Amino acid sequence: MLNTHLKSQLRPAIVLFGALTLLCGVLYPLAVTAIGRAVFPSQVAGSIIEQQGRPVGSLLIGQSFSAPQYFWGRPSATAPMPANAAASGGSNLGPLNPALADAVRSRIAALKAADPAAVLPVPVDLVTASASGLDPEISVAAARYQAGRVARARGLDAARVLALIEGQQLLPLAGWFGEARVNVLALNLALDSLAGSPAARSGHTQ
Repeated sequence: MLNTHLKSQLRPAIVLFGALTLLCGVLYPLAVTAIGRAVFPSQVAGSIIEQQGRPVGSLLIGQSFSAPQYFWGRPSATAPMPANAAASGGSNLGPLNPALADAVRSRIAALKAADPAAVLPVPVDLVTASASGLDPEISVAAARYQAGRVARARGLDAARVLALIEGQQLLPLAGWFGEARVNVLALNLALDSLAGSPAARSGHTQ
């Protein structure tokens, strides 16, 4: 009697488990992936940017630019190297931690040393790491702060570099959600393509 009752309860549970596994674990992911590839092919593929047939990066993952002729992204605390996509994470330093204040002061000093002529206030996103360590974007203010250094390093007019920043500006979602920003990789690739730029003449990107 007990075995019969147990079997009568167990069978529908196993059938339901199998049906839900098939539906949620196989059919649903396949359907979502197929719809995504049809509607958002670039995003589903990782938003990879290619040049001359080879990938140069993703619009979703920051890269560590350090040369003066390129715009720099946010500091990254990922180990063992900055912007390591295999080790996403932040420094986990709290606002009262002296190590955070020391790191910010060090980053401000490095920015000022790289461009002593800069008179604009240093934007906060250029001296603080993001929670992921992979932030691909910076504020428009952070890009404008670096425009003078980049223009001088490339022998370009500063107004031309500022105009490029405006052209690469990503507006807030629906006009109000979030803030205007620029994608660092996209901005640097657009910078390389400028006529008269040393990198454009050599076909080189960092």
